[in-house]
Amino acid sequence: MAKPAGPTSHDVVDTARRALGTRRIGHLGTLDPFAAGLLVLVVGRATRLAPFAAGWMKTYEGVIRLGTTTATDDASGDVVATAEGWRTLDRVRVAAALAELRGARLQRPPAYSAVKVGGERAYRRARRGEAVDLAPRPVEVRELELTRFEPPDVGFRATVGAGTYLRSLAREAGAALGCGAHLAALVRTRVGPFRLEDAVGPGAVTPADLRDPAALVADLPRGELDDAGRAAVIHGRPLPAGKGEGGRVALFARGELVAVAEQVGDVLKPRVVVAEP
Repeated sequence: MAKPAGPTSHDVVDTARRALGTRRIGHLGTLDPFAAGLLVLVVGRATRLAPFAAGWMKTYEGVIRLGTTTATDDASGDVVATAEGWRTLDRVRVAAALAELRGARLQRPPAYSAVKVGGERAYRRARRGEAVDLAPRPVEVRELELTRFEPPDVGFRATVGAGTYLRSLAREAGAALGCGAHLAALVRTRVGPFRLEDAVGPGAVTPADLRDPAALVADLPRGELDDAGRAAVIHGRPLPAGKGEGGRVALFARGELVAVAEQVGDVLKPRVVVAEP
């Protein structure tokens, strides 16, 4: 889906449910309400495959506004501090600060986030005025490049792994530059193999727009089933594995993804069945 800025990811899912006439829809990673861009939905039995795409990298384009720190680390929050230090910054220094944030490292999520603290979402505590200090988490920032320098606004492009907060990257950049910052705009342009330019709007989606769920397991080894094998797998029965190195295998019959199985010893045990009986 091509999510506009404003609605929540849940709102977009609800719109798609009405358009497709089904309740069984999930997504591969939320977008904050102020953000726009690609929200990959999984529909029907394909929702069972969402965990296999959990490690996909995501690409974004956005704007960091220097000199203003907000409570939420984005433009929706109250301003908590301002500074004029951005006026002395040049493009080289800002680009270098962004480069320092690349790689595998620890990142502290925003206080206004869905991370749970004592069984409760952090943003609920933050909204009550409670102090929220979340523990840093491992993230991967594969790409973070300066694309536009129009201070106090700087444009960037980022490719990041699961669990990375772009709002935190903006906060970290502002801290490194000594002037504070927040995320002023954000567009997600890619999730794994899917691109924003190929997406449709939530209200315009039709069953014809749905992709083959096999795309979610394209990185797994592939196995082919005959009719008897398909019938066995559909009902959860194991199959002889033959030669193999173990691990998970995507099983197909006549070009259709039937299930994901796991090799255990000399048999393949169906773990996730997606084809209809």
